[in-house]
Amino acid sequence: MSIDSQRRKLLALAAATGAASLLPGFARAAEEVTVRIGYQKSSTLITLLKANGTLEKRLEPLGAKVTWHEFASGLPLLEALNVGSVDFSADVADTVPVFALAAGAKLAYVAQEAPSPTAQSIVVRADSPIRSVADLKGKRVAVAKAAGAHYLLIALLEKHGLSFKDIEPAYLTPADGRAAFERGSVDAWVIWDPFLAAVQRQSQARVLADGKGVADYQRYYLASLDFYNKRANLVAVFYDELKKAGRWVKQNPKEAAAQLAPVWGLDAGTVEAANARRSYDVRAVSAESLVEQQKIADTFHAQGLLPRKVEIAVTLWKPPA
Repeated sequence: MSIDSQRRKLLALAAATGAASLLPGFARAAEEVTVRIGYQKSSTLITLLKANGTLEKRLEPLGAKVTWHEFASGLPLLEALNVGSVDFSADVADTVPVFALAAGAKLAYVAQEAPSPTAQSIVVRADSPIRSVADLKGKRVAVAKAAGAHYLLIALLEKHGLSFKDIEPAYLTPADGRAAFERGSVDAWVIWDPFLAAVQRQSQARVLADGKGVADYQRYYLASLDFYNKRANLVAVFYDELKKAGRWVKQNPKEAAAQLAPVWGLDAGTVEAANARRSYDVRAVSAESLVEQQKIADTFHAQGLLPRKVEIAVTLWKPPA
């Protein structure tokens, strides 16, 4: 019997018995999976894992490879997660999942970073006459829609007796917000690190208010529910590597800054200043820790910024014991 005849016979037998995966070279092809990871420029830990090839090394023995997809901010990143364009999301601010859930997204919360309330702020130019959040009434304020900074702005306005309708919002990405701020076409800018540290050091921006006592600013890592259900073993790898990377950044601030600086296009001093305000303490998400998520959802709905009321009832990753 020829080799071709033998192969045809094997294929027919495998198809008949449902054992095609046992054929040489077939099993590996069937098991291979591509994990599409979405991230932002401010996704510190994922940026480090990407630069070091750490995830690729851990995932290769599991038959998985990685592709990387950068987004300007958290909302388009989770929109991509929702429609199946990416499988796993690097950290997004606590506000962003609320908008995704309002759009019907099926998400699994994989991890969160402990609060970093000073890592986002409202800034004004050094010579601005604005001295208090109350002075923002009637002013034009740049902010990224659905970002943690968006909630910070609403919360600070309410704290000072104003509503979101008392200002003129300019919904801008971080890059466009920086340009508008420096041109003077907006009166204030609500932004997060490392963009915050950069504008403080490079443009002498003055912090008007940060999130202390107002907004915890917890950043979340998420997966599509479909990916989570099918690839729990890969989720466990992500969680483990994120925790390791978070500890390394806090234990090695200068080394981390030196590695991130060329990737971010910033000087090492600015990166170190930004990282000092972030906790990078990666931990599991508990139901109790989602209380602020519900508060954020209720706040945005009350402001008419969410199309419907959202109940934060989601799938939570539980790390292996």
